[in-house]
Formats: sequence, structure tokens, C-alpha cells
Amino acid sequence: MRIAIAGGTGTVGRYCAETATASGHEVAVLSRSTGVDVVTGAGLDSALEGVDAVIDVTGIVTLSSRKARDFFTRGTTNVLRAEQRSGVKHHVALSIVGIDDIDASYYAGKLAQEKVIEAGRVPFTIARAAQFHEFAGQLLANARGPVAMLPKALIRPVAASDVAERLVSIATSDPKGRAPDFVGPRDENLADLGRAWLARNGKKRRVLEVRLPGRYGAGLASGDLRGTREAETATLDFADWLASIAPPS
Repeated sequence: MRIAIAGGTGTVGRYCAETATASGHEVAVLSRSTGVDVVTGAGLDSALEGVDAVIDVTGIVTLSSRKARDFFTRGTTNVLRAEQRSGVKHHVALSIVGIDDIDASYYAGKLAQEKVIEAGRVPFTIARAAQFHEFAGQLLANARGPVAMLPKALIRPVAASDVAERLVSIATSDPKGRAPDFVGPRDENLADLGRAWLARNGKKRRVLEVRLPGRYGAGLASGDLRGTREAETATLDFADWLASIAPPS
């Protein structure tokens, strides 16, 4: 089948493209680098010709609720409308575990995205996953200086590659509306993951854990992002993932 991946050059999108291709599917990557802009709708109609399913893993780097809502609402609306015109049979969207009571910051955008999908006419599956194992390293890469401040966050992280395999499997199945949540095998503290990432890579930096203010900070620290007992669980924990992909320099 032909699968389009919106955000196919990002962290999980690249794995989605690799997994789908390795499974024998035809893949179309939707990104600005391939001439497609979901926010403006440019290039969507031609890119979705003959597509059976779309996996949407688009994202934006922001802590602004307004910007996140605008990005996900506009982008998702454009993709869904183009899917209708092209006859796409299945829209799969990646969302985040445990955000229902954290309608703030980036999570406000993801909740808005889910509502747009649920109100649309394209058969869909919303697949929520926990934070990626890659998350701590990404935050540290954006932090400057000898001291890195990471937010207090209790999570059950999962490998982006495992999430990608799950999304491709969902895309090649019938729409479910809402898939079971997907989380990692262990409770983890984000600051501890950051320290482990630095140690594994031979980086000498101090990590300070800070409690972010407001609903967003409270949500991160609450443990809600770990999901519930009903969630399906991956097998690769952070320590094993780190040992396999981040050799010391």
C-alpha cells in the first residue's frame, strides 16, 4: 500500500519511513523539504494522490499554547481536507499519553489536534505514546553552558523506533478511533535520564531539576504522563536503548 508520512523527516517520522519501506510499502514523505507544507496546504493534493493511509507525526517546537493550537489545528485541517479530496481511507495521528488534564503549552495543541480529527470525516486512529527516549538528549542539545536545567517530569519513555513500528502497523490495519496508549517499561525521572545521557557520552555538565510553573509544569511533575495500567508496554527501556545507540565519543 501507499503510505504518506506527514513530518517524515523528524525524529519518529524517519523511523516510520524506514519501517514502512522495509515492510514493502510505498512511502511518500510530506515535509517542506519535499515541497509540502501542511500549515499552508501547499503541495498536499498532489502528494496524496493514490495514498491509502497517512501517518501524521508533525510537530512544532514551542511552549506557547496559542502557537501550538494554531499549528496543529491549521495543519490537521488542511491534511484532512486533502485526504477527503484524494480518497485516503485512514488517518493515523501520533499524540501524547496522559495529557487530558494538561491543556497548556504544547499539549494544548495536541488536544486541539485530536478534536479536529474526531470531528472530521476521514476514518482515523489516534495513537498516544509516551515521551521518546530521545527526549532528554534533545533538551540537553538545546541547553547551553556547563549547567543544564531540565523540568521535573515523571515519565515512562519509549524508543521512537518502537513508536514508528506501532504507527506503521496501525496504518496498515482498520481505523480504530483510539488505539491503546503505548508507554515504556519503566518509570523514569527526566533529569536522571539527562544525567545518564551525559555520562554515557562523556559530557561533563551539571543537570538541575526545576519545577516549571503553571498547569504545564504541574502536569509534567504529576506522573500523569506515565499513562495508566491499561496502556500497552514496550520492552526496550532507556538504559538498554542508551547503551545501543549512544556510544561514548
